[in-house]
Amino acid sequence: MITGKKIGVISLGCDKNRVDTEKMLAKLRERHELTNDIAQAEIIIINTCAFLASSRKESIEEVIGAAEYKKNGACEKIIVTGCLPQRFLSDIKDELTEADAFLGVSDYDKILDVIDNVYDGERVCAVGEVKLETGTARVVTTDGHAYLKIADGCSNRCTYCLIPSIRGKYRSVPTDRLITEVSAMGDVDELILVAQDVTKYGEDLEPKTNLVTLVRKLTALKNVRGVRLLYCYPENVTEELIHEMAVNAKIIRYIDIPFQHADDKVLKRMNRKGRGEEYLALIKKLKERVPGIAVRSTFITGFPGEGEEEFNRLLEFIDKAELFNAGFFKYSREEGTPAYLLDGQVDEKTKTRRVKKLYSAQKKVVGRLLKSLRGKTFKVKAEGFDEDRLVYYGRAYFNAPDIDGKIYFFSAEEVSFGTYYDVKITARDGYDLIGERI
Repeated sequence: MITGKKIGVISLGCDKNRVDTEKMLAKLRERHELTNDIAQAEIIIINTCAFLASSRKESIEEVIGAAEYKKNGACEKIIVTGCLPQRFLSDIKDELTEADAFLGVSDYDKILDVIDNVYDGERVCAVGEVKLETGTARVVTTDGHAYLKIADGCSNRCTYCLIPSIRGKYRSVPTDRLITEVSAMGDVDELILVAQDVTKYGEDLEPKTNLVTLVRKLTALKNVRGVRLLYCYPENVTEELIHEMAVNAKIIRYIDIPFQHADDKVLKRMNRKGRGEEYLALIKKLKERVPGIAVRSTFITGFPGEGEEEFNRLLEFIDKAELFNAGFFKYSREEGTPAYLLDGQVDEKTKTRRVKKLYSAQKKVVGRLLKSLRGKTFKVKAEGFDEDRLVYYGRAYFNAPDIDGKIYFFSAEEVSFGTYYDVKITARDGYDLIGERI
């Protein structure tokens, strides 16, 4: 049995992947020493992403970068885990000769045995069938907030997406296991629920349950201050969920709904169930029923069949929807997806132009929304100090970590990071707000 090795872990991709990494860290800590200094690590583990060609490229580059430490540094072994080996093992195992082992998305619990095996001289390829992880122990790597992956896989079959072929069908984590996981975290200011489709939670469990029931149980926990919802599919944002958001004080008044497009023809080609007018009606309902709610979304432009007419409908939607936050992405043509074979593929130059136009349109929307906040006061969680601006920064309820803007604020008194302060908004700077502590 190998023990006492210094291990550095590089986690790539989404917040769902981060949760996998955190569970692997808990396992590694049983026998080894964790380090944030990759240069000092004797074992480097790269938990990869393979959602898009760009993410696969980044994953491979990280492996090659780790190999430099193997040649000239402390590194003895490199282990590649996650989505890349799960989906593309046959393509990479002979190319990435630097790697001593490959683990799939359901094989993190084997990590200690794999380390033993590679030190015995074996090159390990432990990529099995996808299944639900059973462990709940984690090393939370975020400060004050924590992600809770309530399901894995996806059964929606959007035509552009590789997730079902990597992660398998949708599988909800049993509620009691989630409660155990969260209860062991200590105090959590912000519990962020994530999955490929958070709103589908519980449909596959026996007996069936749903997201609202889960949220009620999570918000009943004394160590949870607030719950934030990401990745809510529009067709599953039910009346019951909207009502719960309106009456449950522990649900943060923020919702992320990936609409992906607003033109009906494009949505149909994407195999998305909703329609543009339905999306606008849903946004209107949310704003009416949950006062002050911040609605976030993501969109894909350049999807096959998106001509200027279809794109202009998306632009009009952005103006009408008045989303508090939005992300825009160029369609990535992924081999193995139905959309790869569709006619009407859009060239890269057009995709780039359209993304810029969408961000420009959203910037105008954000300008209107943020201007309306001037003079108002919000609870802001202090997270750091900006050495260039010489001001503190943090987030209010309408800012999710990493993906949304920040609030920069002046304070005459000392600020304690992780503490909430009343901040009066005085100005805006792009997607960020500026204020002063009162």
